[in-house]
Amino acid sequence: MNAVGIDISKRKSMVSILRPGGEVVAKPFEISHLSGDVQSLIDRIHSLDGESRIVMECTGRYHEPIARELVAAGLFVSAINPQLIHDYQDGDSSLRKVKSDKADSLKIARYTLDRWEKLKQYGLMDEIRNQLKTMNRQFDFYMKHKTAMKNNLIALLDQSYPGANTYFDSPAREDGSQKWVDFTATYWHVDCVRKMSLNAFVEHYQKWCRRKKYNFSRAKAEEIHGTAKELVPVLPKDDFTKQILKRATEQLYAVSKTVEQLRTLMNETAATLPEYSVVMAMKGVGPSLGPQLMAEIGDVARFTHRNAITAFAGVDPGVNESGDYSQKSVHASKHGSPVLRKTLFQIMDVLIKTKPQDDPVYLFMDKKRAQGKPYYVYMTAGANKFLRIYYGRVKEYLASLPQ
Repeated sequence: MNAVGIDISKRKSMVSILRPGGEVVAKPFEISHLSGDVQSLIDRIHSLDGESRIVMECTGRYHEPIARELVAAGLFVSAINPQLIHDYQDGDSSLRKVKSDKADSLKIARYTLDRWEKLKQYGLMDEIRNQLKTMNRQFDFYMKHKTAMKNNLIALLDQSYPGANTYFDSPAREDGSQKWVDFTATYWHVDCVRKMSLNAFVEHYQKWCRRKKYNFSRAKAEEIHGTAKELVPVLPKDDFTKQILKRATEQLYAVSKTVEQLRTLMNETAATLPEYSVVMAMKGVGPSLGPQLMAEIGDVARFTHRNAITAFAGVDPGVNESGDYSQKSVHASKHGSPVLRKTLFQIMDVLIKTKPQDDPVYLFMDKKRAQGKPYYVYMTAGANKFLRIYYGRVKEYLASLPQ
C-alpha cells in the first residue's frame, strides 16, 4: 500500500509517499509540470512494491494535465474536493499548525491511507466535455464584460440622451446587435432627434429601421420625438461627446457579438452529447442555460448517488445536531461549484417567471413560497430538487443506451 499525496500548484507540485503505520517512503519532493519530471514520477511510483494510489486536490484546471498523464500511465488517481482535505482531521495533536506545500502533501497522503477503500478513480472527461466547460467559463467571462460595458454606455447616455436605453427591450440578435444599442449609435445625443421636425425624424427613423432590419412603428417614432423635447442633457452635442459614445457603443457591440457566438457554439457542441435531448426537455432549460448546465455537471456517471451531485453543486442542506438538539433550518453547504449554483439559480428564476403548472420543481418552489419561506430558501430547495431529477433522468437514459 503506497499512498501518494500530491499538492498541486500552477507550475509545480509537491509529492509525498507514505505507507501504513506512518512509514515514509519518500519525503516531500518537488516536481515541475514538465514531461520529464512527470515521467520520472511515474517511473518512481511504478518501481514501488505493492499497490499505489494517488490523491490530489481539484485545484482549478492545474491538476488536470498531471492527472491525465498519471491515468494514461495506468496508475490509480483520485481527484478530491479541496474542502474534504481541509476538513480532514488526521490525528495530528500538535498545537503548532503548519501551512506549507510539504505539510499539505503529507496530509493528502495520510488522507489517502485513511480513505483507501472509498477513493474513486479519476475519470478523464472526453474532449467534448472539456471543450464545453472551457467555452462556458469563457462565456461567463465575456458576460461579465458585457454587463460592465452596458452599464458604462448607459451612464454616458444619461449625460447625452437620458432614457434612450429604455426605448426598446428586444433581446440581442445572433450577430450581437441590439436595437437600443444601434439606436444610440445613430442618435447618440438628444439633439440628434429634437433638432429635426416630427415628419423629418419619422422619415429618418423609418429609413434607419429598414437599413438595420428592425420593425418600424410610427407611434413609437412620435413617442421618441415627443419625449426628446423634454430631456435635459449634460454633455453638449460636439465631436468629443460623439467620439466617447461611439467608442462605448463599438466596445459593447464587439463583446456582445462574442457572447452570442459562444452561446451558439456551446449549443452546437452540447448537442453532440448523448444526454442533450433529455436535458433540453426539462422545464426552465433552453439553448443557453442547457449547455451551461451540462458543461458544469459533466458526466453524471462520476456521481455515485443523487446526494453526491447536490453536494457538488453546494445546494445540499446542512445538518447541525448534538444530543437532543437538532437545528431545523441550516444553511446550504455552498462547498461546491459556484458557477453551477449560478446556472441553477438562473433556471429557477426562469421557472418562477414562466410558472409551468405541470413541472414538479416549480410546484415545489411555489409551495415553499406560499409557506412564507425566504427567497434564497425556496430557490436553493428548488435547485436541489431540480438536480435530483436531472440526475435520475439522465442516468436512466444513459443506462438505456448501448455501451
